[in-house]
Amino acid sequence: MTTDTAGTEPYRTILRPVETEIEIKRSRFLCFLSPASSEQEARDSIAEARKLHPKARHHCSALVIGPRGDLQRTNDDGEPSGTAGAPMLEALLGAELSDVVAVVVRYFGGTLLGAGGLTRAYRASVAESIDAATIVVRERRLQVAVATDYAAAALIEAESHRRGWVVRDSEYGADVTLQLALPPGELDQLNHRVAELSAGRALVEAGEIGYVTVAV
Repeated sequence: MTTDTAGTEPYRTILRPVETEIEIKRSRFLCFLSPASSEQEARDSIAEARKLHPKARHHCSALVIGPRGDLQRTNDDGEPSGTAGAPMLEALLGAELSDVVAVVVRYFGGTLLGAGGLTRAYRASVAESIDAATIVVRERRLQVAVATDYAAAALIEAESHRRGWVVRDSEYGADVTLQLALPPGELDQLNHRVAELSAGRALVEAGEIGYVTVAV
């Protein structure tokens, strides 16, 4: 069992991939905004966008990885330096998102936008996807399994919702096993309430501490 009780360091990310499109002076800007928990996942998303749109002139990208956003990368992919990746990154950071990658595919419409126009267009493209995304909060939680009878399980599940303990899963057999995620410092409270609600019959097993989605 992990006994670390350090701060939770919550951060914001997106629940699922989002695709949006804007058009500026006949140039099409398609944004692919995706969750990415590692640089490799982000690179895979960038490669997928290139595969889907091989004839596009540019496939610009920006990514932010890690609970504190420590890893940041941008790529202008042939656009004038600083006119694509940087404003895309600014949009992600402005929304306080991490573990996310944005890829903007541009189909040139025949009219030059200039450096300022490109900067605004790439930022707006990512902002459009952020507006369409479902934002979630992830936080470090202790994962705990609670095995008990059906009657007590219903009470424990209700108590978990009341206290903000995440019910990640429920497994039903002869008994019920609830998979919970709670702040590491609240394990004693959980043990106490579970013992009360199950008349001491429930079995509590603490597991690892890891990031889970706690709010939508």
